[in-house]
Amino acid sequence: MQAALIFDFKHNSLEDGPGIRSVVFFKGCPLDCIWCQNPESKNVSSELWWEKEKCIDCGECIKVCPEGAISNSNPYYIDRSLCTLCFECVEVCPSKAMNQVGQEMNVEEIIGQVIKYKSFFDRSGGGVTLSGGEPTLSMEFTSILLKRFKNEGIPTLVETAGLFNFELFESLILPFVDIIYFDIKFIDPIQHKQYCGVSNELILENFIKLHSKSQVEDFELLSRTPLIPGITDSETNIQQIIEFYNEHTVKKAVLLPNNPAWIQKLERSGQHIIFDTDDPICKLYDIEKEKKLKRYFSDNGIEIAVG
Repeated sequence: MQAALIFDFKHNSLEDGPGIRSVVFFKGCPLDCIWCQNPESKNVSSELWWEKEKCIDCGECIKVCPEGAISNSNPYYIDRSLCTLCFECVEVCPSKAMNQVGQEMNVEEIIGQVIKYKSFFDRSGGGVTLSGGEPTLSMEFTSILLKRFKNEGIPTLVETAGLFNFELFESLILPFVDIIYFDIKFIDPIQHKQYCGVSNELILENFIKLHSKSQVEDFELLSRTPLIPGITDSETNIQQIIEFYNEHTVKKAVLLPNNPAWIQKLERSGQHIIFDTDDPICKLYDIEKEKKLKRYFSDNGIEIAVG
């Protein structure tokens, strides 16, 4: 039976699409954005997290680690070069400070996690949102899952960074999705590669194709741009995005202000934090600048939606 690596569920969400929603987070992403809100989603394999704030320093994990990878002398408690991801420490941790991030789940297991909230979806106009990571990395699995949700009468939404094979997406995903949230981070391919690890040429091509299809087919496409201070919110990038939207008659978009909660996740996964604490990327986005940018989009004929 097919399975996918899932690292989290978020139920009763009001932030990931219309109405009350359950969000399924897929693990693995072809992009490597330096500000990723879910850095635990990037790797295509399971990972070990240590949450310092939950640790009661009982030492049980140190005792069972066969590689001697865990020690109070380690800056992040775990020597990742020695850890083999056996997850024996997770089994003995009484405070749940140790966690395995990423569990293989089949379609029925995922459906079972979501179906119990269907009455909330029905009453609120909500549904299920597939997020990540990148749900299209497991195109065939995601297709089967979306079809099952549709058969259960649950509306579907897919969040994507847009780096996928369009023909496969068109045949396997599009027939079973009601809403697509599509990230537009940069227009310039060099900047996109600098900050996201890959060029965006295919991403923009896919967006243009989907936007064209959304004008005549029964699904909604909504583009979203994260406002990362000094990076995606530069005057040049914002102007290029607006010009791109106007060129392709995009009338509605979403702006997502930076939220630094992801920085704490880096510590849990043992990753080095490259930003100073006073860097704007480590702070909540400036409200006045967000308002100004929203007005700028609106003045250029692009409605700013919630998404």
